[in-house]
Amino acid sequence: MSAPLTRPDATGPTLARRTALTRRIRLLVAATITYNVIEAVVAITAGTMASSTALIGFGLDSVIEVSSAAALAWQFAGRDPQAREKVALRIIAVSFFALAAYVTVESVRALFGDAEAAHSTVGLTLAALSLAIMPVLSYAQRRAGRELGSRSAVADSKQTLLCTYLSAVLLVGLALNSLFGWSWADPVAALVIAAVAVKEGREAWRGDACCVVPLAPSAAAGADVASDACGCQPGCSCCRGETS
Repeated sequence: MSAPLTRPDATGPTLARRTALTRRIRLLVAATITYNVIEAVVAITAGTMASSTALIGFGLDSVIEVSSAAALAWQFAGRDPQAREKVALRIIAVSFFALAAYVTVESVRALFGDAEAAHSTVGLTLAALSLAIMPVLSYAQRRAGRELGSRSAVADSKQTLLCTYLSAVLLVGLALNSLFGWSWADPVAALVIAAVAVKEGREAWRGDACCVVPLAPSAAAGADVASDACGCQPGCSCCRGETS
């Protein structure tokens, strides 16, 4: 899903281009919220019917993702989205931490609990569908956010990408449980996702989203001398390429 990274023009996007990117981000956020609301209802309902902790957790994760996307929608609904960016980043970071906490608690409960989840065709279908849709939404929003210079848009795209990982975990866990009765597979993999969520939450809290375009030449001129031509600070790997 990664694309070649090019060095942006020092002046950043034009006003017309920034307006178009802002509109695109709003549409992508609206699509993300709509899909996650549907996903939450279906997953929680199917999870309750099948007594599946993984499915219920996946549905509640969708609720958390809606809060992250809603924070971004609130930011870009204002006249000056940049002025609201810090608050939006903090909300996104907290949503990552909440997701990590919930997944960890439910994974431990699933590992040491007595209840076993039943087969769920609806759950398998939903996981496969999310695995196909979420990477597309995440990539489109991350690309627009980087060009626009919006750290919050990039951070929220990572939240959407995390849903892709959770979809894969859910799909594998439900499949292994249905085929072989390996009820432990899903919670173990989910613990890895929780660790990733903590990492992404810390980066969002610090505002360390990479590959954003300087908003103006003056901003680039006043940047730390240690940053490179792409505007990345030490420790940021965006200009060297990334896998997500």
